[in-house]
Amino acid sequence: MNGFLRGMWLIVTLDLRQRVRGIAWYVLLGVFVVLVTAVTALVVIATNAWDSGGGGVFSTIVFFVLLLGTLVSPALSGNAINGEREAGTLATTQVTLVTTAQLVIGKWVAAWLTALAFLAASLPFLAFGIVLGEVSPATVITTVLVLAVELGIIAAIGVGLSGLVTRPLFSVVVTYLVVAALSVGTLIAFGLGGAAVRTTVKQTIIGVDYQQLDENGLAPGGGEVPCLPPNTWEQQTPRFDLVWGFLAANPYVVVADAAPGSFDEDGNPTDLFGWIAVGVRQAQQAPETEVVIDECSEYSSKGYAPYDSPTPREIYDGSVPSWFVGLTIHLLLGAGALAWAWRRTEVPAKRLAAGSRIA
Repeated sequence: MNGFLRGMWLIVTLDLRQRVRGIAWYVLLGVFVVLVTAVTALVVIATNAWDSGGGGVFSTIVFFVLLLGTLVSPALSGNAINGEREAGTLATTQVTLVTTAQLVIGKWVAAWLTALAFLAASLPFLAFGIVLGEVSPATVITTVLVLAVELGIIAAIGVGLSGLVTRPLFSVVVTYLVVAALSVGTLIAFGLGGAAVRTTVKQTIIGVDYQQLDENGLAPGGGEVPCLPPNTWEQQTPRFDLVWGFLAANPYVVVADAAPGSFDEDGNPTDLFGWIAVGVRQAQQAPETEVVIDECSEYSSKGYAPYDSPTPREIYDGSVPSWFVGLTIHLLLGAGALAWAWRRTEVPAKRLAAGSRIA
């Protein structure tokens, strides 16, 4: 085991030294810090975080790190193996005592550490959000850990595809397509799927005859509230509850749903994580096929009909979390990509694609 770790770490150190050798890496990290600074300042001003707390600041920075990770990590990991094959340096490594498993895993760990550098650079800004308040320790620990795992999965997909696809440019593009499918494609599939699968809802409203009420909005003479005849109609409603599973594979939903819910005294979320989690969990609920709104019987002696609907916290507590399903899908996808790349990179190779360079 120690020999395996030594060989793997040798690949990691060599790969990291190549990445930080030039000035481009430091420029990229500096641009990231500038962008996070600008985003933090804008969020603080927009949400009045000095008074409302740092929940919105913290969650926004976490999502921003995930966004840049999905943009940068494919470019850094998508040519990890085939880039060396094209340069003729992969065969030089494969004739040493370094095994294929050490090579593939070492490339993945190096790409993961590179992505984690962005997370490390954002730690002062995350700490600033924590200092502003309204961010629980459980939220901090959970979201940072899940974010780090998601960055590792993206790196695994990129390294895996670099071992499967011959051309570096094509593997980078395919990695971006996979990430786009998870980030944007799941939202499109959810929206189109819900719109395509519909059900008929019969809705009945029994309204108040306001023209017969007195100037105070009460029934004349203190009698019964005058009611209008029931108004019934049918309409087609999307069935998002049948396709909400697409959202479980979205990395942003995974991070948001994994965070412990934080709500104010009115039951409203205090950060972006909560609003996304509530929206996803509300999509799980099937629409009622027969809805009766009896405004007349609910009309009180005070001159109004109380509006009764579940709070976001009640919706959140009454639904099941989905983040572990999405995280499991991502882990299987990343592990499968690495395993497939290991089989394709293993030497001696029984079969090579046309035009492949071996030395």
